[in-house]
Amino acid sequence: MDQRVAFVTGAASGLGRSIAGRLASDGLHVVVADITGDASAVVVEEIVAAGGSAEWVHCDVGDIDSVRVAAEQVVSTRGGVDVLVNNAGFDIPGFFLESDPRDWDAIVRVVMMGTLNCTYVLAPSVAERCRASGYGRIVNIASDAGRVGSMGEAAYSAAKGGVIAFSKSMARELARDRVTVNAVCPGPAETPMTDRIRQAPLGAKLMGQMEQVTPLKRLADPAEVAAIVAYFVSYEAGFTTGQTVSISGGLSMHG
Repeated sequence: MDQRVAFVTGAASGLGRSIAGRLASDGLHVVVADITGDASAVVVEEIVAAGGSAEWVHCDVGDIDSVRVAAEQVVSTRGGVDVLVNNAGFDIPGFFLESDPRDWDAIVRVVMMGTLNCTYVLAPSVAERCRASGYGRIVNIASDAGRVGSMGEAAYSAAKGGVIAFSKSMARELARDRVTVNAVCPGPAETPMTDRIRQAPLGAKLMGQMEQVTPLKRLADPAEVAAIVAYFVSYEAGFTTGQTVSISGGLSMHG
């Protein structure tokens, strides 16, 4: 059987880096899709050094033409994509009525439109290969902020809420091709993004409050998020689609 190919956006750091490493350790060839070449090269080197297989492609998820170029590169070298992980994202914390509308555009461009762009361009390849092999996976990294809202993250919450709804819609549309689509909703995790959030007074206050009110009294380790992604990507998850899983240490609960 040919090696499965996973296209992971925003894989140069944070959750994406951990997800890329975990999928590579599970035997997939990982495409580190990111705008940052130097950091991506480090991730590729880590994966290869651990015995895995990976490559970097430049990909600005907010620019559909950039996504198309990246997809064409992967199709030409690997024949297509079996797994798409839409992970790229960032946040600019602040009270909505005091925010700059230009920041909304930037957040929505990457978080929401990036997910739509990559799915629009790459899902046909995933579906085509799945029709032949019976295996195809899309995992969208949403957020608990998109499920329950988050003070100081209104635009981010709105964009992530859109990712959740989009995931469910695509799960229905792609079921005919046997492609599963699921959403992973981390609570706060120890990543470079949360480090940046802590640098702002409001961000530092929010992060401190989140740790205090989380029943497990800590933030998530990126590896814990990657483990849930790995399950959704696995063969065992072939009958699981349209689902939203929270990884928040009990900060939010549902069901």
